[in-house]
Amino acid sequence: MTIGLTIFKNESSHQIMSMNMLKSKWLTVKLLTFLLFLVLPLFVQAQPDIENGKTLFRNLCGACHAKDMKSKLTGPALGGSEERWGNQEDLYKWIRNSQGMIADGHPRAVELWNEWKPTVMTAFQNLTDDEIASILLYVNGVYTGTYGAPAGVAAAPGAVAAEKESSNTIYFILLGVLIILALLLSTILSNLNYLSRKGDGETDVKRKTLFDTLTSKGVIAFVIFALVVLGGYTTVNNAINLGRQQGYAPEQPIKFSHELHAGTHKIDCQYCHDGARRSKQSVIPAANTCMNCHKAIKVGSEHGTAELTKIFASIGYDPSTDKYIENYENLTEEEIEAVYKKWIGDQYVLENGGLDKAGEEMMEDQWTGIKTSLTSDVKKKIQGPIEWIRIHNLPDHAYFNHAQHVSIGKVECQTCHGKVEEMAVVRQYSPLSMGWCINCHRQTEVKFNDNEYYKNYLRYHEEFKSGKRTGVTVEEIGGLECQKCHY
Repeated sequence: MTIGLTIFKNESSHQIMSMNMLKSKWLTVKLLTFLLFLVLPLFVQAQPDIENGKTLFRNLCGACHAKDMKSKLTGPALGGSEERWGNQEDLYKWIRNSQGMIADGHPRAVELWNEWKPTVMTAFQNLTDDEIASILLYVNGVYTGTYGAPAGVAAAPGAVAAEKESSNTIYFILLGVLIILALLLSTILSNLNYLSRKGDGETDVKRKTLFDTLTSKGVIAFVIFALVVLGGYTTVNNAINLGRQQGYAPEQPIKFSHELHAGTHKIDCQYCHDGARRSKQSVIPAANTCMNCHKAIKVGSEHGTAELTKIFASIGYDPSTDKYIENYENLTEEEIEAVYKKWIGDQYVLENGGLDKAGEEMMEDQWTGIKTSLTSDVKKKIQGPIEWIRIHNLPDHAYFNHAQHVSIGKVECQTCHGKVEEMAVVRQYSPLSMGWCINCHRQTEVKFNDNEYYKNYLRYHEEFKSGKRTGVTVEEIGGLECQKCHY
């Protein structure tokens, strides 16, 4: 009886000791988990980023504020705005709700309103502190000339910090912390399991090594899961960006300069892209549109005969005789070559007084350029439409109608396409993402008054008359309904 009690006491004592150790280890796990959630926000919290600020400025601010940050436009120049406000908190409030600050009588807000009224600044209530800081970082970088400055030029401290503090670095640090913590927790759980089994009286128990932990089913399953998540995230992001690369500027078969045509010569966008006012597509102008001017202007101011002859060759126009070539579709390449080499050579003779070796080389080079630009793997003949390279490309499941925006909404082409009149080579100006479109619909006021299209919105017209309303956004007339773009 005494021996039995002694054994029972020893076992009870051992179990109590094991339970205390288990509790101690479990408290350690809970403490580490608590520290993890305490520390994680410090790593996860985004940092101001100048490139993100550039994108936000283009999407939200660029329509009203000058891009050099020094000139006045629809709104004031943004360069130096932090110094003029003096108080960062007030500046952030102004960006989120300018009219609220004006109503409260804030001196700086009232001063700006008196200078710029009745122009109302759009309220950006959803912008985070980090996003506003990113915009201001970009504004200061452009204003001081340090953004994109060449090597050796001193940059503003904020711009340098933003470029160094890459979000990718933060994510890598976070990943390293999580891996270390996972290994630590795994080791603790392994020790707890070892002590528990020892306490149960098992004699053939071994502590797991680090290798055993790393090659366990749980770790392998987690790694596979992480790879699947990472692969899915990368695939989805790449799919979302497919076909709408901001800044995309491919080399076209003909060096057509919008800067020259729309900028210098002030040709209206809709003269060439006449579908924008009456159809879903803005349409690529046919060579016939080009010929309206270039039957008279046969030699370019910049490229001479090199580029315009490509248009003539595509449509079958002989600039030497000022006539379209009969039966042009059936001409051989040699016959076409003779026609346009003669034209190129004649122009060289007019400019230089005779045909020399340089002239012959120019004729050959320009003819090679014509062949390269007007033929491809799928278009073997020179005759036929010019194969322009598409720049803006929305996915098939997204519906966009140019006429709705241009004729009804009175949206300027530059709102979406940027200042095309300043582009020698056209590029994709806007991201064309769903978020970008939605933000525009939330912030843009439609041309509501004196617009027959909106005459059925009686309540809004009454609110205009009573003074309750000063504008109507696209959102308020159903611009965020899913079926409007995805039907």
